[in-house]
Amino acid sequence: MKLEIVSPEATLFSGEVTTVSVPGIKGEFQMLNNHAPIVSILTKGDVKFTGTNITIEEAFNSKFQQVGKDTFHLPINAGVIELNDNKIIILAN
Repeated sequence: MKLEIVSPEATLFSGEVTTVSVPGIKGEFQMLNNHAPIVSILTKGDVKFTGTNITIEEAFNSKFQQVGKDTFHLPINAGVIELNDNKIIILAN
C-alpha cells in the first residue's frame, strides 16, 4: 500500500509500506493492505510504519526514528488521515 506523509513544509515521506499505525482521537489504530476506506482526525503521538526497502530523504531523516530494520516512527502533534484504494495520505504537523 502507498503511504504519503505531508506536513506544512513538505512531503516528508512517499513510498510503499506494509503496515501503518496512527494515534487516533479514540486511541491508536492500524491499517493493513486492503483496509476499508477511512478518514480520521489524529492526535499527538507517533505515526508508525513498516515496510521493506523504505528510504527516507536525507533532508527529513532527523524527523524520523528508525526502530528495528524495517520500522519507522514519526512524532506528530495533530493531523488528518485518509485511506482509500490502498493509498494513505496523512496531513500532519
